[in-house]
Amino acid sequence: MTETYLSLRRLENKVISELTHGQTSVAFDDLDISPIKVSLDQFYGLEINDFAVSVAGTALWIAELQANLETEMIVTRTIESLPLSEGSRIIQGNALQTEWSEVLPPEECDYIIGNPPFLGARNQSAAQKAEIKTAFEAIGATRNLGNIDYVAAWYAKAVTYMSDHKIRAAFVSTNSICQGAQVANIWHPIYEHGIRIDFAHDTFRWANESNDPAAVYCVIVGFSKLGGQKTLYHYPDINGEPEVSHPERINAYLKDAPQVFVWNRNKPLSAVPEMGIGNKPIDGGNYLFTPAEKEEFLALEPAAEKFFHRWHGSQEFIKGIERWVLWLGEATPTELRAMPHALERVHKVRELRLASKSAPTQKLATTPTRFHVENLPKGNSLLMPKVSSERRRYIPVGMVGPNDFCSDLVFLVPDASYFHFGVLQSRLHNAWMQSVAGRLEGRFRYSAGIVYNNFVWPQVTRDQECEIAERAQAVLDAREVYSDATIAQMYDPDHEWLYPELTAAHQALDAAVEQAYEIEPGEDEKVIVERLFQLYAKAINGLR
Repeated sequence: MTETYLSLRRLENKVISELTHGQTSVAFDDLDISPIKVSLDQFYGLEINDFAVSVAGTALWIAELQANLETEMIVTRTIESLPLSEGSRIIQGNALQTEWSEVLPPEECDYIIGNPPFLGARNQSAAQKAEIKTAFEAIGATRNLGNIDYVAAWYAKAVTYMSDHKIRAAFVSTNSICQGAQVANIWHPIYEHGIRIDFAHDTFRWANESNDPAAVYCVIVGFSKLGGQKTLYHYPDINGEPEVSHPERINAYLKDAPQVFVWNRNKPLSAVPEMGIGNKPIDGGNYLFTPAEKEEFLALEPAAEKFFHRWHGSQEFIKGIERWVLWLGEATPTELRAMPHALERVHKVRELRLASKSAPTQKLATTPTRFHVENLPKGNSLLMPKVSSERRRYIPVGMVGPNDFCSDLVFLVPDASYFHFGVLQSRLHNAWMQSVAGRLEGRFRYSAGIVYNNFVWPQVTRDQECEIAERAQAVLDAREVYSDATIAQMYDPDHEWLYPELTAAHQALDAAVEQAYEIEPGEDEKVIVERLFQLYAKAINGLR
């Protein structure tokens, strides 16, 4: 609030300075009026901490003195300041439990601004969850209220307060409210009240100035029923300066695209293989091996060699880390008894599970050679890391055979073709992912329910399908050209010029996929995103 007051006073002082027309003073004394129209009595606030209320009141009073001194230098007259006791209208109270109309009647309010607390669903107390539920039920929302960030309750509270009054609101928020599954949960009921986004800063990194700064990934969203010019501040680099545009619309994903909501879906919209997670052993590390550990183990237990499989998690795939898993799920009792060192590890897994406080995990002790979650496709599968750096042009997709096992830190698409690989590895699919996926800090967090299942695949001819498959194979072949480099190295945007064959293969694949969507190859990403949201809107309307 203090910074807002100072900023408005600086703007007002600029206006007053312009009114002098180069003179050294303005004759406001002769008119018996004050040159200052921005006053502390126009600012109202809610703060839950009593000490912070006192500090804010003092800070505002000091800010007024500072601003008045600047004004005095322009108008060459003394500006009377309000007494400290009368200069603050900040009320102590819980903003979600206080009726805002008791602080300031909505018909007298013009703007609501704030920086509410960020608190994810897993970190909320029962009381805070109840506050969210109350705020959203007040605007008619009943769906998925237990999976909403705490900051979102201020948006719902603002909608109730604003009603049909001419008020604009804006909050600094965690970026999660405009990403992933939360978008539909939060913004659909808000939009039902006629609210639209007026301006927004998409994801940027906000760090404090301490010696050990903690980065917070934020958005700023301004909203109202009043319409007017839209302004979007887009951060290509979340640590850099924004690109400013004035689109005709800004949807809840902070994109210039149709106003639709992507709900979590259990099955794909299109006729494609389903996506699932990899394997979750719950083995205490007893079945996982580094190359050296595997070699040492096989020296003791050579019969176990046929039970080893290459193990791929997100880090293993992206950073080229070699790991192995010992899979004994289909080993016979005779085979197990013939491998005492392997059987010893089975006993350790059994004891680990029996010692768990979780009843389902204890039950798994009856089958200690098997994983908690098993996904063992018989054919080729696509591997999609659950989390990938926002710096990359693409989330790297892998293809693994039936002898390779994957962890639950990646998604798997079983029985996938090179065509499926090509579409998912394209710039077009990446644009969809960046628009609707959640984030972990600044990194993108892929999901089956939001990203994959709601992605609308192209209607292709046989020739188009074959071309995309060929271009996909060329990407995999180009990776093999640089087999001494990791995926992380090949897809580092600062060094992609070192891998020209891979860059060229991706460009050719992108062109083939974009043509399948009737998009001019190389078209601006904004056009791609708009097209994908249009296709999604058409697809879900066809289901109704």
